[in-house]
Amino acid sequence: MAPSIRLSPATRSLFDEPLAIAVQGLGPRQQVTLRTSLRDERGELFQASAHYQAGDDGVLDLARCPALPGGSFSGLEPMGLLWALQPQKPFRRLVKRDVQSPFVLQLEVFEGHGKPPGRLLAQAQHERAFLRDGVRRVPVREGRIRATLFLPPGNGPFPGIIDLYGTGGGLPEYRACLLANYGFAVLALAYYAYEDLPKEMKEFHLEYFEEAVNYMLQHTQVKGPGIGLLGISKGGDLCTSMASFLKGITATALINGSVANVGAVLRYKDIIIPPLSFNLKRIKVSESGVADILDALGNPLEGPDQQSFIPLEKAECRFLFIVGQDDRNWKSEFFAVEGSKRLQAHGKEKPEIVCYPGAGHYIEPPFFPMCTASMHLLVGKPAEWGGEPKAHCEAQIDAWQRIQAFFRKHLTDKPSGTSSKL
Repeated sequence: MAPSIRLSPATRSLFDEPLAIAVQGLGPRQQVTLRTSLRDERGELFQASAHYQAGDDGVLDLARCPALPGGSFSGLEPMGLLWALQPQKPFRRLVKRDVQSPFVLQLEVFEGHGKPPGRLLAQAQHERAFLRDGVRRVPVREGRIRATLFLPPGNGPFPGIIDLYGTGGGLPEYRACLLANYGFAVLALAYYAYEDLPKEMKEFHLEYFEEAVNYMLQHTQVKGPGIGLLGISKGGDLCTSMASFLKGITATALINGSVANVGAVLRYKDIIIPPLSFNLKRIKVSESGVADILDALGNPLEGPDQQSFIPLEKAECRFLFIVGQDDRNWKSEFFAVEGSKRLQAHGKEKPEIVCYPGAGHYIEPPFFPMCTASMHLLVGKPAEWGGEPKAHCEAQIDAWQRIQAFFRKHLTDKPSGTSSKL
């Protein structure tokens, strides 16, 4: 029997779902190398490989057989060939630009543990999709809003969420559509460097974000009375500002966000919040040209920088802080703790803070490979994001479940105080 790759699901799975990988038809205890390859829409190649030994029956099941030292990872890691994918050119981060098409994953089995690998024994392809069947993708161009709304299958209304990304700009849709697969109406909202929106991060007007909140609150497919906000990085402090000043927000989840305004002036009516100071002299650059910017931001508890602290005590919502404790972009844990202190000092409920040791800045949906370093638009050179790949992967899986549970709890009709029986 010739070796063959067995996958479950067989041909297609959602990107955030586990994929079971096995090889059958090998010799007893045969040594092989498994390699995965994936190209993004710009043609960038991401690869991972691992060394294995088949069982006595000639079957290699990644759920039971640990990877041997010498590859991209070792130990029992059923999903290692996905989370360990690394760009073949430095400073590239895996993002999905067109959520309507899947990523195509190539799997190959080679003889032995040599470098370069030995004879090709088996190969397979698998599609990693982003949209569950029946999820509707609706481009939104109403007033000034530049966004995409994802609606789950079935009859709504659904709990509504606005999703914001960071300083990369544009309109990333992949997290919003993956979240919509689980029964949420999610608006991926662009706020700069997209179509006719501002080209640069100089100044943001909260009225723009207010339009988006009102759009969601008035949408027939969105269940009121309030909506949720989900933001990562710069998107996190924008969500904090929205929750603090705008009506109709019930739950705000921040992934490595800041409780101080960062990077651009924020205006709302007659209120102006200046950005936190940024000291270029505090940036350390390694021999390979990668910037460590962790200490570059000012402290929102000191001097003039106190004006940058967002008055989140005005918010009428619940907060969830997701924190990567090895975030090298900024001090996420410090921001979460100071936000919590401020809320409690004003008699507000203590927010939920979930800290992940070994997780870096870009905590994405499950099975996105950790990005060690990539271009930082505000710094103009590659910046390190922190994290240790395995711990980071585990954090992404756990955080994804917690974010969904948080929004389910606070955006659905279940009255607080009653526990739903599992």
